[in-house]
Amino acid sequence: MTDLSVSSSSLAKTLLPPFSFSLRPNIPKRLRFCRKSASFLRKPSSISRQNKVAVVTAIQVTQSENDGFVLEDVPHFTNFLPDLPSYPNPLRKSQAYSIVKKNFVSPEDVVAQNVAIQKGSPRGVHFRRAGPREKIYFEPEEVRACIVTCGGLCPGINTVIREIVCGLNIMYGVHDILGIEGGYKGFYSKNTLMLTPKVVNDIHKRGGTFLRTSRGGHDTHKIVDNIEDRGINQVYIIGGDGTQKGASLIYEEVIRRGLQVAVAGIPKTIDNDIAVIDKSFGFETAVEEAQRAIDAAHVEVESVENGVGIVKLMGRYSGFIAMYATQASRDVDCCLIPESPFYLEGRGGLFEFIEERLKENGHLVIVVAEGAGQEYVAVEGHDAGKTDASGNKLLLDVGPWLSDKIKNHFTMFRKMAVNMKYIDPTYMIRAIPSNASDNIYCTLLAHGAVHGAMAGFTGFTVGPVNGRHAYIPIARVTERQKTVRLSDRMWARLLLSTNQPGFVSSDQEKFDKEVMN
Repeated sequence: MTDLSVSSSSLAKTLLPPFSFSLRPNIPKRLRFCRKSASFLRKPSSISRQNKVAVVTAIQVTQSENDGFVLEDVPHFTNFLPDLPSYPNPLRKSQAYSIVKKNFVSPEDVVAQNVAIQKGSPRGVHFRRAGPREKIYFEPEEVRACIVTCGGLCPGINTVIREIVCGLNIMYGVHDILGIEGGYKGFYSKNTLMLTPKVVNDIHKRGGTFLRTSRGGHDTHKIVDNIEDRGINQVYIIGGDGTQKGASLIYEEVIRRGLQVAVAGIPKTIDNDIAVIDKSFGFETAVEEAQRAIDAAHVEVESVENGVGIVKLMGRYSGFIAMYATQASRDVDCCLIPESPFYLEGRGGLFEFIEERLKENGHLVIVVAEGAGQEYVAVEGHDAGKTDASGNKLLLDVGPWLSDKIKNHFTMFRKMAVNMKYIDPTYMIRAIPSNASDNIYCTLLAHGAVHGAMAGFTGFTVGPVNGRHAYIPIARVTERQKTVRLSDRMWARLLLSTNQPGFVSSDQEKFDKEVMN
């Protein structure tokens, strides 16, 4: 154990001279590493026990002494295998890359998490910039890669699969690529197929996932046993929050066993609730497709007397799709999301707003995220508290519940006939291919993951931070879910667009006044 007692100052001088280090062992589940060079071998080889302990337990932050610069770095195999050889990047000889002025990302290039800061304030957190490196740590002919997709469907999954395969093959000359079928359980169910550029050539034109998917089925030991038995040394995992948590467990087990395996995550969630990154792939396609449902609802309610249209969109805990689709449409009168509580009866309630809007316009359209109003639906539901195979809470169906509530209120209490139109386009949106913008985005994510793995990084996910793609520790994107901030300008713009109430009850208003006083 004496070999592990390295001072933070000497470590800083050894690894990144321009910065100093502070050890922060109390930060849970967040591994921060300094970068050096690394390499992989095709067949797993052992790592000394002392090196394994160092990698698993060290939590390091690269921090400037003067300006508050903090680098939250991703693990690199030379943190514990400093003598592994490196190789020139084949992209040096690529005709396509020969026209690029700066072929490779500098080791010093980082991406700032916050770009709007005040004069004199700390520079804040930064992440390693994604992209090709001058040196790689795999011999292409020794690479055996695998790709797996987990969780729910989302536009763009097939594009990511295609571009990982083509990126490995065309850019780096890798020919041994496996597709793991059926999600995590496919690792130990022996469901695999060989992937080549020809096999995946046109899959981006289809919705769904070419490799099929499933929820749950994560057994870390069985999965890593299979990785070890097959001689796999690059693992690309496409999935959402739960899937990335699984990827983190795989990475930790790989390191514990001393296997030289790169684990790269590509974040996928149609709800856009992955933390840190600007957006998740498929989100723009979902917002665009949601317009068709909103347009249909608007046409329906405009054509009848007292028409009330309800469109239910995805959004378990985050209302991003509902919020963006509402603003893009301009035909929506009210948007209900999980982050913003609402109530039905009384002054300032939803019923009052509906009645006023019907008197004014003769119709209205409501967009509701699937996770909104669950506390009300649960009172009348019988399946509250159950979870799916991924551990996600099973939501009660807010759409029909809200439709019935509105119809009953106006028919029984207001003696006012309303024409209800309910549309649920959830599976239509999930199942379509990605649009042009998401296709490009998926390509950047896939290539970023390939460049990172070939450069020897592991335990990372890739995504845009303030418009620049970066490598982010997996634990960083799974520690919380991104939600709509009701204090941000985006939500304020929505309220201006719909002119809907803030749904603050009189009791809440009284409480707020007391707090202010």
